[in-house]
Amino acid sequence: MQIRYFQFANLRNLFAPRKPRNPLLRIALGLVGLAILAVLVVAGVFVGAAMILVGLTWKLLAARKARAAGKTAGNVMDGEYRVVRKPALPHAH
Repeated sequence: MQIRYFQFANLRNLFAPRKPRNPLLRIALGLVGLAILAVLVVAGVFVGAAMILVGLTWKLLAARKARAAGKTAGNVMDGEYRVVRKPALPHAH
């Protein structure tokens, strides 16, 4: 009885990235790769800037709402205080 193994080499070569032999095609594909990279970097910068602007706007609006609420409610806290002398404290020496 003969055991046949699956040949992974043929399947691996099917999906292996290979550089084209033509030098002009190599340069063209390299430039396409750089263009894709540049688009992704620029898009990332714009998305990051937009996130920062939205966060700053959110904080400014929240601070404005807090100031408006603080003026109407008042920022004064009333309280009663009592000074405790040292002999009145338990286990004080």
